[in-house]
Amino acid sequence: MNKPFKVAVVQAASIPDDSMATANKAVALIKEAAAQGAKIMVFPEAYLGGYPKGNSFGAPIGMRKPEGRDAFAAYHRQAIRLDGEEVALIAQAAMDTNTVVVVGCIEADGGTLYCTVLYFNGREGYVGKHRKLMPTAGERLIWGFGDGSTMPVIDTEFGRVGAVICWENYMPMLRMYMYSQGVAIYCAPTADDRDTWVPSMRHIALEGRCYVLTSCQHLRRNAYPDDFECALGDDPDTVLMRGGSAIIGPLGEVLAGPDFSGETILYADIDSNEVLRGKFDFDASGHYARPDIFQLHVDTRPKQAVVPNAQTPSPEN
Repeated sequence: MNKPFKVAVVQAASIPDDSMATANKAVALIKEAAAQGAKIMVFPEAYLGGYPKGNSFGAPIGMRKPEGRDAFAAYHRQAIRLDGEEVALIAQAAMDTNTVVVVGCIEADGGTLYCTVLYFNGREGYVGKHRKLMPTAGERLIWGFGDGSTMPVIDTEFGRVGAVICWENYMPMLRMYMYSQGVAIYCAPTADDRDTWVPSMRHIALEGRCYVLTSCQHLRRNAYPDDFECALGDDPDTVLMRGGSAIIGPLGEVLAGPDFSGETILYADIDSNEVLRGKFDFDASGHYARPDIFQLHVDTRPKQAVVPNAQTPSPEN
């Protein structure tokens, strides 16, 4: 794809206690962005299933309170499955609009939850996922750890699209692996709304010579039920996440955002040729690498806790 095209970052609040309603909201936003000409759109971290900002799940060190177990059970019930209706709805919206959609979700797999990004590639529908490798701080209480088997970069007609979630973006080796796969549209769904976030995104764009699309929710306390535990208080108008979504160019220039005003969709026209122009003097995994000194070895094998014998090669006689 050599012609310029439009991309979008969707800064919207989820409906944390109703994943189907959130999926329907996402479908409406996909259609709105597509009507404005967007070909690629990125939604925030944990958009489907919700990001439980300020909730401790009743787990002081050495204790698990009954109300925390109840909170986790309720959270688990809102998580999505890959064969669920929420995924089907978004896949259909991507197919109907022929757009590339990257959306954060909470994925249930057995009794464990994962912070996951789902990829939808136009007419192909759902094409893959990335599970967050390293949940941050208290997130480790409620989310499992991804492994190296879900770190793809997706080939699309608009360029290679990949996603790194929130503070995973502070993992230099993960970024290097993404660069080595030729990522051109680097998506960064996040829950980080601090002033320090966009400078990090600008660094990544400049380091990777890629476009960076970062999306965060603009979320108020009133999105949650009244009995939701929240360390930030119970005033319905309290802003729990203030957005800050942005689109960054391959030389670190801010093309759209950051926006802290409320729910919105940010747009920018981008040109894949700018990625190549940026590689002229810096290619982190190519001509600017020094493999004679530094090499990164990446284990992309799935790590399963239980492997049936039928999947284990027979020993040689």
